[in-house]
Amino acid sequence: MADFKNVAPLEDFDWEAYEKGNSTTAQAHEQQEQAYDSTLNKVADDEVVNGKVIAINKREVIVNIGYKSDGIIPLSEFRYNPELKVGDEVEVYIENTENKKGQLLLSHKRARAARSWDRVNEALESQEVIKGYIKCRTKGGMIVDVFGIEAFLPGSQIDVKPIRDYDVFVGKTMEFKVVKINQEYRNVVVSHKALIEEELEQQKKEIIGKLEKGQVLEGTVKNITSYGVFIDLGGVDGLIHITDLSWGRVSDPKEIVELDQKINVVILDFDDEKKRIALGLKQLTPHPWDSLDPNLKVGDVVKGKVVVMADYGAFIEIAPGVEGLIHVSEMSWSQHLRSAQDFIKVGDEVEAVVLTLDRDERKMSLGIKQLKKDPWEDIDTKYPVGSKHTATVRNFTSFGIFVEIEEGVDGLVHISDLSWTKKVKHPSEFTTIGATLDVVVLDIDKENRRLSLGHKQLEDNPWDEYEAIYTVGSIHKGKIIEMMDRGAVISLANGVEGFATPKHLVKEDGSQAVQGEELDFKVIEFNKESKRIILSHSRIFEDIQKAEAKAEKKAARKSSSKKEEKEEQVIQNQAASTTLGDIDALAALKQQLEDESK
Repeated sequence: MADFKNVAPLEDFDWEAYEKGNSTTAQAHEQQEQAYDSTLNKVADDEVVNGKVIAINKREVIVNIGYKSDGIIPLSEFRYNPELKVGDEVEVYIENTENKKGQLLLSHKRARAARSWDRVNEALESQEVIKGYIKCRTKGGMIVDVFGIEAFLPGSQIDVKPIRDYDVFVGKTMEFKVVKINQEYRNVVVSHKALIEEELEQQKKEIIGKLEKGQVLEGTVKNITSYGVFIDLGGVDGLIHITDLSWGRVSDPKEIVELDQKINVVILDFDDEKKRIALGLKQLTPHPWDSLDPNLKVGDVVKGKVVVMADYGAFIEIAPGVEGLIHVSEMSWSQHLRSAQDFIKVGDEVEAVVLTLDRDERKMSLGIKQLKKDPWEDIDTKYPVGSKHTATVRNFTSFGIFVEIEEGVDGLVHISDLSWTKKVKHPSEFTTIGATLDVVVLDIDKENRRLSLGHKQLEDNPWDEYEAIYTVGSIHKGKIIEMMDRGAVISLANGVEGFATPKHLVKEDGSQAVQGEELDFKVIEFNKESKRIILSHSRIFEDIQKAEAKAEKKAARKSSSKKEEKEEQVIQNQAASTTLGDIDALAALKQQLEDESK
């Protein structure tokens, strides 16, 4: 309320008139109003003035600005300042000195807005620390009420450490620095992190100045990444690389540490300016190789877990930080080129034999095939020459098929030992990779760990039988199954194939035989050793023609001989019955007959 301590009483006040109801004269009343007005502030609408908070309830704040009445402001306009209390001075905007109800209408929000842009610019220029109220969360950060202006607080500017839960800041009043203003769009960016960094910078200088390699410090886990862990050493950050977290292999740093955990670390290294600090955790414990069983030796069997796989082998952890390599060649007695993943996978528990052990270099090689007997030790008795087995086709070459009878026991079936009758150009025509094939052992090469195998030897050689069937000169039905420049392949009975050159494929009418035709063929050559049968279709009618010509010639000669003999007989008979006087007549007749014969 207004202060009336200094108001002097009127000396000429008519108390009798007052008692009768006529308290003052018009002149006196005017003088009273002047005296009253002189004690009040002169205010006008749309003016910003300072006032004092004289009362606060759940919905309103009562503010005295020295006017004849007090103003009422909604408490929501002071939401940005939850610490508001009676006696605080606040800026207010006079909306109306007297409304219809005779009330003084004030607004704190409009008072702040009237001067907010100037104050924000002053704060940026002077780097003043200001207070703001975080109203809500938005994409990428928060909305902050600063002097009645909605400013943007990026998520990265809330704190020096990454924020995982933005919602906990909503409704809080915090200190900020104005870091950026866009005058054209009137956008304001504030930062709380800048205040923290200023405080930490001094601490950082003190800490960095005392850093030494090998020094052990306590830090807090600030951030965890796939490659390591960042540690807050009290204002300065250091990195524990994933390989320095544990002597054993670590696939995820979260297996070792968790956020906000306090741990001791050792300084491994830092650059000249000490901006990058390398820290270690595993170095605070002894190396596992130093505590490895001193009695462990080559030939011992150890147990371990597969921790890393590669095409060339697998690393087995037999104790935390102690690993051995099983090369793929030590996983199986088989000599086929295979990947380590064909035998084991990460996470498998395996037994292995120690093959080499170097404690100084901290290296160990292991093997798992040594847990099984080498199949080549008793190869002569298990797979003797002449024994029959079922093998698996593993690979093809142009000269044969590589098969595996059992793991580690390989053999070669030469292309010439696949079939007695069929001429195989490539093994892929005969079988497929992964298929089974019956074989017989032909020879053993123990030194090179190879068996010479055969498939056709499982059956008797049919060429012994074919020798009696396909004799030279015999004629057989055949079908042309393949044509080439140098001749044709002829399919005969029993799956036998023969060959005919182009000149032996000419038919009787002079045309050339074509693929798919079935004709008679004469065997003109048979070779059992080279399994070769040479055939001819042309030779059949050519031989018939020659025989017919020969027969005609022979018949002609025989007919001529018989005629001469008859004529001679006639002459002799006549000669016997004639006298000497007839000799001249007979001689003339003989000459006549010879002329006719000629």
